[in-house]
Order: sequence, then C-alpha cells, then structure tokens
Amino acid sequence: MTDTVAILIVSTRAASGVYDDLTGPVIAEWATARGCSAAPPLVVADGPGVTPALQRLLAATPTLLVTSGGTGIHPGDRTPDQTRALLDYEIPGFSEELRRRGSLKVASALLSRGVAGVAGSTIVVNLPGSRGGVADGLALLDEVLDHMIDQLRGGDHARK
Repeated sequence: MTDTVAILIVSTRAASGVYDDLTGPVIAEWATARGCSAAPPLVVADGPGVTPALQRLLAATPTLLVTSGGTGIHPGDRTPDQTRALLDYEIPGFSEELRRRGSLKVASALLSRGVAGVAGSTIVVNLPGSRGGVADGLALLDEVLDHMIDQLRGGDHARK
C-alpha cells in the first residue's frame, strides 16, 4: 500500500495571488521522494476556511497531512487551534523538537504554535510557513515518520 500525503498551505497572500506558494511544492517533492503519493497542495487563506479544508483533506484518510503556515502569534494565525479541534490526540514531542531545532537557527522559531497529532488514522503535522521551517519539519519527519506510521498501524516497538 502506498502511503499518501495531503498538503494544506495556509496563507492569505498565496491564496489571493499576491505571491506564489513556495512551501507546498517542497512538501510534495519530499513526499514523492519518499515514495508517497501526494495530490497538489490545497491553498487557503488564514481564518475560518482552514477547518473545512482540514476536514476535506482528512475525509480522504491520507497517511499524513502536512500543513504549512498560520502557526505564529499573528492575530490571524489560527491553524494550530483549528487543527487541535480535529485531533484525537496530540504528539507534543514532535512540535517541541521542531521548535527546539528551529531555535538553534533563528530564535523566532520558538514563536511557532504548530501542533502534531493523530486524527483517525492520519498523522497531522503543522509546519511553519517559512521555507526554513518546512525544511526543518521535513527533516524531522524523515527521522520519525516510518516509526510513527508503524505505531499507528499497531506495530510493535523494535527490540535492541
């Protein structure tokens, strides 16, 4: 079975055509390089439209749903809040480690409120809207995603 990756880009400016989305293609390329199938990124504006977009993507039961954008402290940044409402449970260590690693490069990474968790059978990860934050998040996913998927599917812990 091929794992599937859904991608949601949350950016008012990209959604309105002020500039091109630069993180969605990076996430899609990463997914393809991992042997996953990925539909083109869905781009929505910050705000109440994020929840229906998340619900639409989750309805297709992808293995992984990656969001980029809307994770900061700007009044319009509500992606984590809307994501959290749809999760069955969170995986706080992922988000904590992403912030920690990012802060070694740029202190403002600590301002990200992104969450990670599980909704049904889908792993959901909020990444920042910056290319650097996305690169950091994908690198961290490279380290743990196979184990996350195995665990979510009921796998046992590897014995050493």
